[in-house]
Amino acid sequence: MTRAAQTLPVPDAVGELYDRLTLSAMRDGSFNPNVHIGYWDTPDSEASVDEAMDRLTDVFIERMKLDASSRVLDLGCGVGGPALRVVERTGARVTGISISHEQVRTANRLASEAGLAARAVFEHGDAMKLPFADASFDVVMALESMCHMPDRQQVLAEVCRVLAPGGRLVLTDIFERFPRKEVRHGGIDKFCRDLMSTTADIDDYVPMLHRAGLRVREILDVTEQTTLRLAEELAKLALGGERPAALDEGNFHFSDDDFKPSDLAGADDFGCLLVTAERPR
Repeated sequence: MTRAAQTLPVPDAVGELYDRLTLSAMRDGSFNPNVHIGYWDTPDSEASVDEAMDRLTDVFIERMKLDASSRVLDLGCGVGGPALRVVERTGARVTGISISHEQVRTANRLASEAGLAARAVFEHGDAMKLPFADASFDVVMALESMCHMPDRQQVLAEVCRVLAPGGRLVLTDIFERFPRKEVRHGGIDKFCRDLMSTTADIDDYVPMLHRAGLRVREILDVTEQTTLRLAEELAKLALGGERPAALDEGNFHFSDDDFKPSDLAGADDFGCLLVTAERPR
């Protein structure tokens, strides 16, 4: 079945979207410092959505191999929750960038309130043209932000440029799993439309990393541990009449017609990749 061409995200529009969503979350009391999916290690894990979100950050930390001397770039940092957890757990210095001015302001406020402003700094920036010198960082993390990039290849080339030799990249990205269904799950189209996202081509991911100058260390399909489980957990909460602890149906207020994470319940063709790569020495 032929798919319609994906509409590429426009960075300024993505920034304005997350400006609105961040302000909305602060107004209606649904604000959460994690603006990303969760990770459940096993099918029988009883972790809450909030606990699973922290667990995904810890999965990144395990792969980033950090210490207190590490310089980390958080690419698409949201409101800074994962970056602050990285600083607290490892002592590393983190610089976060977001295309959203409101996210940057909020992240810097949270860092100051946590007493971590000396080691966690957030700046407005475009991942397509990073405002940093070559070899500025030991690690780059991109937690659920690649889907908003209009050109993943260009972003990965920029990542390679700012990584020091031997530096590591850890990211998550979304893709449409195979075999493709005759009729695609409607939640996928709503996700891409309302959150200005695109799905990656899994067949091109390794060549894309190689073209950027990066060496692949690991590519995992973590759909069952992440997107599929999150949608199921939020759907259960909605059926039980409970307000989700995170993501307000998703950390943000959505109207009835807008995308909600539970719209993806049962969408096993909406995949999530966990990728680790490095810049060769």
